[in-house]
Amino acid sequence: MGCCGSSEQKQREWKPLEDRSCTDIPWLIIFTLFCIGMACIAGFSISTGAASRLISGYDSYGNTCGQKNGKIEGVELSGRDQTNNNEITSFHPFYLYPPLSVVLSIILMVVIRYISVVLVWILTALVVLGSIGGTGVLWWLYVDHRTNLTDQTGTSPTPQQQVATDNVQALLVYAIFATVFTVILLLLLFFMRKRVALTITLFHVAGKVFTHLPLLALQPFWTFLSLMLFWVSWLGVLLFLGTAGSPVQSEEAGLVEYRMSGPLQYMVWYHAVGLIWISQFILACQQMTVAGAVVTYYFTRNKSELPMTPIVSSMLCLTRYHLGTVAKGSFIITLVEIPRLILTYIHNQLKGKENACARCMLKSCICCLWCLKKCLMYLNQNAYTATAINSTSFCTSARDAFFILVENALRVATINTVGDFVLFLGKVLIVSCTAFVGVLSLNYQRDYTVWVLPLLIVCLFSWLVAHCFLSVFEIVVDVLFLCFAVDTKHNDGSPGREFYMDKALMEFVEDSKNMAGRDQPEADGDGREMKPMTHGGGTFA
Repeated sequence: MGCCGSSEQKQREWKPLEDRSCTDIPWLIIFTLFCIGMACIAGFSISTGAASRLISGYDSYGNTCGQKNGKIEGVELSGRDQTNNNEITSFHPFYLYPPLSVVLSIILMVVIRYISVVLVWILTALVVLGSIGGTGVLWWLYVDHRTNLTDQTGTSPTPQQQVATDNVQALLVYAIFATVFTVILLLLLFFMRKRVALTITLFHVAGKVFTHLPLLALQPFWTFLSLMLFWVSWLGVLLFLGTAGSPVQSEEAGLVEYRMSGPLQYMVWYHAVGLIWISQFILACQQMTVAGAVVTYYFTRNKSELPMTPIVSSMLCLTRYHLGTVAKGSFIITLVEIPRLILTYIHNQLKGKENACARCMLKSCICCLWCLKKCLMYLNQNAYTATAINSTSFCTSARDAFFILVENALRVATINTVGDFVLFLGKVLIVSCTAFVGVLSLNYQRDYTVWVLPLLIVCLFSWLVAHCFLSVFEIVVDVLFLCFAVDTKHNDGSPGREFYMDKALMEFVEDSKNMAGRDQPEADGDGREMKPMTHGGGTFA
């Protein structure tokens, strides 16, 4: 934490809800300039790309639908007159999957809020059955398609058979991955079975926050809408960049591909960085908004003095004071993702060329960067909470939050393990259901030949949707814990220094500590035993 905070050696005195000030303004300027660069790339791609191929579509031989086409050298079936073929028949099965993942996420949020007692057990059972059933379906589809492919081996090879072979291999990879994932998931459920009951209490405590701050439930909609608008525009620019390339016949299947070269490749990399940074920025805005609302509620003793809509007040506070902090935090995540993306690209480019040692080193680096990203994302979330409390810069807030988390390391490990694992199961359930519907629809539409990329897009999109909605619960739990840690650090329950927490929150933290193996009542740094707030007007119930 060398950059975190200035030359101060003394830890900061936490002062919730004090006067606000703008934080990390230089980073807001840098982020604005970067977005201007993204806009320039968008303008260039739209002006130079072939919009007709995006609007009308084109086949595997470079023929654009709805118009006459020029002959491509070396491609026998190119140069066809497609004036009468103006109907696009690709990707239509996937129009239903995005709404499906959204509906499943909303249902799961409502269920978590109102029937948390039975939800955890139902969710666990559904995930187990879904994982086993999904794995079985993938193996059945693999055997079915492999049998059909074997029946066609006597005929001369065609590009369609090559695509069918790729689909069979993709199904085999999916089936093996699903099998390994299911085995690991079952083992995790077995070893964590004693913590399931503790999760019920955790969701009950977090659910009370949603009772008093009902607009929190709408926050994922705005985040999801913002992400969708950005992703659609980003994908549109990427497609325009792709159509700006030159048609090239692939050596393997003899089909036409549009490949980018020269400056277009650098634009694509800049565009890819923009996807990561701006997506992380939008998610970080959600984290900061939710953190600000929960912090305001937690540290307000007289609830009649709360703003009429704490979530709206938090959004206004973010927009006015802390966009620079959010930009800096999201850039740090991007800074880790960029080398991971580059290493992944190098690994894919060198497949079949590097030795086993180099392959192992590349995979190890990619794995380490992924772990680092997860740690930084958790620290970022707590830094945003510290900023919402103290109105300090990102580095100072990260340092303060880090010290608080270190002082409560055992509680952090237990609470995160309990809550995040069940929410992870919820995300797995949503992705599994959406992917299951996608696999079945593709299986009964044999005219749709390409499986690999569409299924990956469906799974990725479903995971992002589920994360966008269910992450609100994760944020609330993390913010509550940091507020709890600050509360116990500066209050002792005596008159004039009552705790802000209520009895339910305290009992959960004590139970989580006992689950970790400490059976004595928890005391803070001064040896004080925690007692619930007896007066002062502020409770969660």
